[in-house]
Amino acid sequence: MHVIYGGTFDPVHHGHLRLALEISDRLGVGQVSLVPCHIPPHRGDTGASSEQRLHLLTLAVADEPQLRVDERELKRSGASYTADTLRQLRNELGPDAPLVMVVGTDAFGGFDRWREWQQIPELAHIVVVRRPGSELEPSGVPARLLAEREACDPEALSSQPCGLILELNPPLLDISATGIRERIADGRSARYLMPDSVWFEIRRQGLYGACTAGNF
Repeated sequence: MHVIYGGTFDPVHHGHLRLALEISDRLGVGQVSLVPCHIPPHRGDTGASSEQRLHLLTLAVADEPQLRVDERELKRSGASYTADTLRQLRNELGPDAPLVMVVGTDAFGGFDRWREWQQIPELAHIVVVRRPGSELEPSGVPARLLAEREACDPEALSSQPCGLILELNPPLLDISATGIRERIADGRSARYLMPDSVWFEIRRQGLYGACTAGNF
């Protein structure tokens, strides 16, 4: 089973990393691929360049064998669309290998506004991670899709290559990249919200408005 967890990772933090490990354990896979997007189609510019975000993410997973970085979206020009990534992966993996993408309830709530969203369940399974305070609209397309395709347990994802949706409710760390960017811009420390290697590199490069001297 091949599992991908995409996002801007702007910047990567312990919430991202802990969730990826929870997914690896819950699905019983040896590794989860973190896929940083190049130009996110549903939000404005990122706080750091693609190359900077990739570098920070690579530092973050350097000593964790259960996590790896997949750079494919950064190598494509233009916006990063999930359907394109899944189609490329499906071509690489073949028609029979289970492929899984991970998404939060908040993002899945707008699933029917994604480009080529109807094609995505034909390419991969979807794992929806429940986030506190984020619920699906009962009459909306995402809720209906979940009801139609819901998997009863993680093992079901191994039985076919795509088409199922599994809800998971793992313990989540209450950390947000937005909050981290705001904290850094205000001149406050973000240490212990992310790996030290990431925090020190942010400070070294002065990313997100970080001062290169002061709070470590």
